[in-house]
Amino acid sequence: MVRTLRPAVLMVMLAAGMDWGHAVQAQQPQPDPDWPCVQRKVGTLSAGVVWSGPDIATAGDWTKDFDTAAMAQKLASRRTPIEEVDGLLDGFVQQAGADKDIRLTRLFAGVLELVNEERDKILGGIGRYARGQNKLADRIRDESDKISAAKDSPGATGSKETEDLETQLKWDKRIFEERGRSLTYVCETPVLLERRLFDIARRIQQRL
Repeated sequence: MVRTLRPAVLMVMLAAGMDWGHAVQAQQPQPDPDWPCVQRKVGTLSAGVVWSGPDIATAGDWTKDFDTAAMAQKLASRRTPIEEVDGLLDGFVQQAGADKDIRLTRLFAGVLELVNEERDKILGGIGRYARGQNKLADRIRDESDKISAAKDSPGATGSKETEDLETQLKWDKRIFEERGRSLTYVCETPVLLERRLFDIARRIQQRL
């Protein structure tokens, strides 16, 4: 379960200059021993980690507000440059009129849910990725042991089976190393989404 920060605590953290990373670290669970990334694993992000505005539970269902839902989709999407968020929010505020505060709160609720959905999918993919790497590492060890045993046996000569094992071992090592290099990018994605959510929440709160 994720620990939620009280709004007052969050405001003190932000006033003290703490960035999104420090705020997110405050809710981190115990380390996952199977987690393959350098970055610590942070599960579902709670509103209290990045939001000190009105209670999102009182804002109503964001999915039933067509304009708010459309804006939430746009803001949550990584295809929307963060530099465009201020302009989009200004237009949204102007259109919302007297309902500005409740609709901005509803908007944040939508962005939070959408970002969490995307992060959960990515975290699940990283978990499957790690399990695949572990299985491949086991296979590489097994192939290495078989090759060593074949070469150390009395009267050992180069056999077709040993050559095939060596070829397979080279391919498996290559795949393992390539996957390891790509892991750097994969592991960074949840962090980028955390940062995006923090930035959007801050910009929304500035307009309340």
